[in-house]
Amino acid sequence: MPAEWAAHDATWLAWPHNVSDWPGRFGPIPWVYAQIVRHVAAGETVHLLVNDAPAEARARRVLVRAGADLDRVAFRRFPTNRVWTRDYGPIFVRRDGPRPDVAIARFHFNAWAKYPDWRRDDQIPERAAAALKIKLRPARLRAREIILEGGAIDVDGAGTMLTTEECLLDPAVQVRNPGFSRSDWEGVFGTQLGITHTIWLGRGIAGDDTHGHVDDLARFVNRRTIVLCQEKNPQDSNYQPLEENRERLASARLADGSKPEVVALPMPAPVVFAGQRLPASYANFYICNAAVLVPTFNDPQDRVALGVLASLFTDRPVVGIHALDLVWGLGTLHCLSQQQPAVNS
Repeated sequence: MPAEWAAHDATWLAWPHNVSDWPGRFGPIPWVYAQIVRHVAAGETVHLLVNDAPAEARARRVLVRAGADLDRVAFRRFPTNRVWTRDYGPIFVRRDGPRPDVAIARFHFNAWAKYPDWRRDDQIPERAAAALKIKLRPARLRAREIILEGGAIDVDGAGTMLTTEECLLDPAVQVRNPGFSRSDWEGVFGTQLGITHTIWLGRGIAGDDTHGHVDDLARFVNRRTIVLCQEKNPQDSNYQPLEENRERLASARLADGSKPEVVALPMPAPVVFAGQRLPASYANFYICNAAVLVPTFNDPQDRVALGVLASLFTDRPVVGIHALDLVWGLGTLHCLSQQQPAVNS
């Protein structure tokens, strides 16, 4: 599995339609999406999932008004339950060498072992493989189909993966694959994604509906550097889990045995709506060809986080995307996007 910063052929997104994901705040969501599409399409194709022809027509109208380049948007009439393509969309793997190509590692999706409506989402990898005319590689362990969301993992493209014990190893809460052990997972990561070394972090951030996805917590920004969220307020519920993860990374090693550089990424002040804490995190950025898109929250730490990431990504601009409305859906930019790597990069 290539790193996210490697060249893309495309990004997969799904046009928002499930009003229940943003109760009372759906109105601005298509406009936020239009800005995301506009930025991504500046450097690559956007495969945009829409439920049907009327949905496509509505999306086209909004995208035109937002100034998105529709020549770079390939509409795919693939019905979905939700828009979080990071978690159910195609996870691409690449074969290098004399005959390079890409395929899709076929993991399954069950709505984070929490919600009943997921069957449309779970069909997207097959539909993507058929549309692109590429191979689908079923992910199985002992003849058992494996459930894995893209937001649960982050890779450096050189054999190292980040993930969390809370998401993949908890035996009681939102259990995707009952009975799976650490060694089971590491075997799957090796055979399906080419991972030779896994760094296991502990818990994720407060408000995370997925029970510990790593993409709200810690991310690779290059093959030697990991950004890790940091909470400075000892009274905040994120303080202790983030400190424990910092301690784990202090002794971690990459696949080649070297020690990663760990850079602190601030946390915004708690974002609460209707009495619910939301998973607001600058770590949920998305790296596309033309930019690094970073969620912002009308918080003084916005500019700090943008500055930290701009100092690390010197080959493309770092762009803030207002995400206060978006995060009410319990996810932001990385959660809604999935990269398709270029065959040669």
